[in-house]
Amino acid sequence: MFIGIVGTRCSGKHSVAEYLIENHGFQLLNIKNSSHIVDQPIYQNGIEFSTIEEMHNHVTGRWRENYVTCDIDGESLNLLKKRPFFLLISIEAPLSMRYQRFIERFYLFIFFKDKKYENDHHVLSLEQFIQQDDIAMYNTASNKIASPQQQQQQSLLPLHRIISVSDVTITNIYTNKCDFMTCLNSMDLINPERLRPSWDTYFMHLSDLAARRSNCMKRRVGCILVKDSRIIATGYNGTPRGLRNCNEGGCGRCNANAPCGTGLDRCLCMHAEENALLEAGRSRVDNVAGVVLYCNTCPCLGWGVNGMKLYLGCAIKIVQIGVKEVVFSKSYGMDELTAQVFAEGQVKLRQHSPPSMRLEGQMSIMEEKIIEQLGWKQPSSTSS
Repeated sequence: MFIGIVGTRCSGKHSVAEYLIENHGFQLLNIKNSSHIVDQPIYQNGIEFSTIEEMHNHVTGRWRENYVTCDIDGESLNLLKKRPFFLLISIEAPLSMRYQRFIERFYLFIFFKDKKYENDHHVLSLEQFIQQDDIAMYNTASNKIASPQQQQQQSLLPLHRIISVSDVTITNIYTNKCDFMTCLNSMDLINPERLRPSWDTYFMHLSDLAARRSNCMKRRVGCILVKDSRIIATGYNGTPRGLRNCNEGGCGRCNANAPCGTGLDRCLCMHAEENALLEAGRSRVDNVAGVVLYCNTCPCLGWGVNGMKLYLGCAIKIVQIGVKEVVFSKSYGMDELTAQVFAEGQVKLRQHSPPSMRLEGQMSIMEEKIIEQLGWKQPSSTSS
């Protein structure tokens, strides 16, 4: 794995590199005369290259080893991003915290390294710090006030463009290094799924992509039916074939902004799971083969008035057609009764939150307890 780290000044880039080196045996790679190089022993042990091409060739020939660099710009990004072993991590932090770190670093350098440094250099004011930050992020310097070095930087890709295509974003709001290291530990940065997804992650991403086709005004839901790691049907929520799309006014209930769980007897939108099940048909959903249903939102149970069930939800239809396993990423009002329906129907239910997928919501503590009580714990993911 080759990890590139980008971020604004004093956001914590080198702290992340240090974490990877000390805890996971990564080797630091530097570009000669780079402004990113920090005067610390751990960085002095890095391998230095004259150009990004030299670094790229070195890593490509040793792609099974672990490397990290903080020397990422537009040129290096275009070269490295296409490599399947490269992961781009961006670091962000509040401006006030970054400026405070900058001040502390300035005076620590004077105290421990070079007491004459203060005579030749003045600590930046907050305004100057912000101006330089804007130049790095957006190339805002004009030719009248920019130094030759800043003018040269304007021909490079702005930092905000590089950050926008990062695979992982880390927010460093910690005032001490120990807390930040704890945060990094919890993120599982070197999970192989960040480079090559497991089947679960692969199909969950596809269900999320299917949800983008939704025309329902309430929410976007996508569903994938899988048999022997092959997709047999897809579905997303919206009005039936031939009817006007919900987002074009086709469903009066959804367009009337009805509260959640109300007016469903007037809703014309079909659920993503229903569409996928209808497309597959009973003949293609074989109990023995074990069809798996992936949905970016947990299937609904149904609804009722005064305790009387009026609508059979997706969960009941999933049991009836013979699906043997349901995998979801986001919760949707799932209660204990929903989980029990799957348990009685011998349908395995589990949540999968891919490390490479930014989810809109997380499972509540109550729902985690329900699944744990029924013995359906989320397994660790493995690539295959």
